[in-house]
Amino acid sequence: MKIALMDSGLGLLAAAAAVRRLRPDAGLVLSSDPGSMPWGPRTTEDIVGRALTVARAAAEHRPDALIVACNTASVHALPALRAALEPGLPVIGTVPAIKPAAAGGGPIAIWATPATTGSPYQRGLIRTFADSVDVTEVPCPGLADAVEHADEAGIDRAIAAAAIRTPREVRTVVLGCTHYELVGERIRAALRQPGLPEVTLHASADAVAAQALRRLGDTPAPAADPGPGELTVLLGGRRGTLQDAALTYAEGRLLAAVTHAH
Repeated sequence: MKIALMDSGLGLLAAAAAVRRLRPDAGLVLSSDPGSMPWGPRTTEDIVGRALTVARAAAEHRPDALIVACNTASVHALPALRAALEPGLPVIGTVPAIKPAAAGGGPIAIWATPATTGSPYQRGLIRTFADSVDVTEVPCPGLADAVEHADEAGIDRAIAAAAIRTPREVRTVVLGCTHYELVGERIRAALRQPGLPEVTLHASADAVAAQALRRLGDTPAPAADPGPGELTVLLGGRRGTLQDAALTYAEGRLLAAVTHAH
């Protein structure tokens, strides 16, 4: 089994690590184009074009499924990706976990990029799944870019600014950008309030990894341990290695530690 993941940059690490935990034997293809990151401020036409290029680079390695591990690409390019690649290659998009977050009652907050915050797509999800819940949309300018470059000071500033915009009584937060999952514990710490329960974070990586395996029949791992699957890293369509910034995150270190990288 081989599963490809695509994103503009390091946002795919969380879903890749989730797949690795569920199926250590699966081969992984990580396809990104960090030179064009972030995609959020770009036009829809530009995002679609870049997403197709990154996805086609991954498809050349003949994966069994492709995870679009990027909220921006899923919002703007998922129909185009499916039209171009399916049915030969199943394409699984990433949706913010608003439905499970709202199921526990409110209030909730949704942390997302400025481009996604207030977008018709996100507002539609709120109307569909959280219409009866008090929802605060929290834009997080600069956070994805700081995570991409492992800019510790930039991450702290962006998280602190978003925490200030999050109502004190909110104890449930949806992470509406895959990059944010890499710094989830830092977000939780910034939202900690004396005398109130810990914040529950709702992310997408585990769900999208499980969905990809379901699309492939959810076959069990081989009885005989074949060892970890191979990892192929594509940067701008060319073979590369996990970037130094990736290794600053637990998810990147997991992939590096248990994978034969190629």
